[in-house]
Amino acid sequence: MRYFIQFSFFGKAYHGWQVQPNALTVQQVLQETMSTLLRADIKLVGAGRTDTGVHAKQLFAHFDVSNRLCIKETVQKLNSFLPADIAVQQIFEVGPEAHARFDAISRTYEYHITQKKNPFLSDFAHFLWTPLDVDAMNQAASILLEYTDFECFSRSQTDVKTFLCHVTHAQWKHEPERLVFTITANRFLRNMVRAIVGTLLPIGLGKFPVEQMRKVIESKDRGMAGASAPAKGLYLTEVNYPENIRS
Repeated sequence: MRYFIQFSFFGKAYHGWQVQPNALTVQQVLQETMSTLLRADIKLVGAGRTDTGVHAKQLFAHFDVSNRLCIKETVQKLNSFLPADIAVQQIFEVGPEAHARFDAISRTYEYHITQKKNPFLSDFAHFLWTPLDVDAMNQAASILLEYTDFECFSRSQTDVKTFLCHVTHAQWKHEPERLVFTITANRFLRNMVRAIVGTLLPIGLGKFPVEQMRKVIESKDRGMAGASAPAKGLYLTEVNYPENIRS
């Protein structure tokens, strides 16, 4: 039987989602906890990967088990055994072919910036005290919706087969104590959002004109884009699936 699990995590202690040798990851901790609790070798397939230090307000994974679960009890027990920085919101049954990664139709990220020093936000947002031209950054962000090839924002060493992504929303907004960039697309390349933010910030600081975004995208050169923004400001906030994903 196949199930989806929805969970969230604060990423400071982890080297991202995906299991890797000699590094603590969210997938490792969640798989080990679930395997112990369910007395089975649980293998999770996530909706996507997050980099070291990145947070997730909502992420999904699928897994297979032989017997039907008592879902409410399983969720409660998992949250009792998991560390405080990982929480499970729900588990639900899906069809045997449902796939957490390939069936996702969109993903949304937020990048948080604080412009006043606040020790209570230091692990949750990137501190940048210099004034930013948010209108200019929004004009530059809107250019993203005109393109689909984002090779310029991909890591140099990558094994992806395509750099094509369909961005449907990209906007900065002022929120209490934070400036938040929200971006939605059908898929993202590794490091893509942090590279986009790292390209938008110099435009907001007046170092480059708005049209610099177009030049960067058309160059297909990672060296033309800005340096990656710090991981601690980035959140995966939503993964959407077709309404009929549930069994």
